[in-house]
Amino acid sequence: MNTTRSVLISGASSGIGKATALHLARRGFFVIAGVRREQDGQELESASQGRLCAISLDITDPASIDRAWNKVEGLTGKSGLLGLFNNAGIAVAGPVEHVSADEWRRQFEVNVIGHVALTQAMLPLIRRYVAAHGHGSGRIIFTGSISGRVTLPILGPYAASKHAIAAIAAALRQEVRAQGIWVSLLEPGAIQSDIWKKADDFIATVGPNDPARVLYTRHIEAMIQQTHEGARSAIPAEHVARLVEECLTRSKPKIRTTVGRDAALAATLRWVLGERLFYWMIARAIKIP
Repeated sequence: MNTTRSVLISGASSGIGKATALHLARRGFFVIAGVRREQDGQELESASQGRLCAISLDITDPASIDRAWNKVEGLTGKSGLLGLFNNAGIAVAGPVEHVSADEWRRQFEVNVIGHVALTQAMLPLIRRYVAAHGHGSGRIIFTGSISGRVTLPILGPYAASKHAIAAIAAALRQEVRAQGIWVSLLEPGAIQSDIWKKADDFIATVGPNDPARVLYTRHIEAMIQQTHEGARSAIPAEHVARLVEECLTRSKPKIRTTVGRDAALAATLRWVLGERLFYWMIARAIKIP
């Protein structure tokens, strides 16, 4: 395989990560797909017809990141790593009051700390690519979310992690630009993904006598409805995959991009209306106090 355009993707087992891995492989990139389960990696390699290499990667485990670095370095050699797509993620949901400290930590370990650790590890390989291929050729891309701009009730932990990623991407962008590396943030709205089923799984764990259900029934019911509506209107993950390719190939990629009409509309209304009026409208729309 030609490794001169190599991209590492975390969270490539499903959803955006899987769609992006297969799309980039079809487009001639050498894709290194980070997966948690060996079976997922085998399925990706089979679907890509040999244009992709799957590796075991748990971004919350420093030893796993070290092993991944050795594997990526061995695969890319003197050419280095063109780009890193920080995509792995989970969604922890629940009222702020009732999400345990351990669950808050789990949310941030995966969605924030893990991405920082992986980026720190891979930056030398990206700088190696820049040295070999020219200033401005290195790329780092983060999967953010419209939740990094707009926060809904019950989704506080997830939204907080995406706000953090937006801040990290902004800081990193300014820090590595002089090194010839571009940093981009993608902010999808509703994307076809298993995240909708996981949201239903959370709701199922909140029994009728649970304190969270007693105090926040209307908020939880509203988010159940929003989750189901989002699942029905969600756009295919390939929309994000095409934007990742743009971030990798444009001479000056966009630094922050919403994905989907719902995300673009929410971002625009939040900016135009201001915080107080915007969240008043949200409360009226989803019928919460």
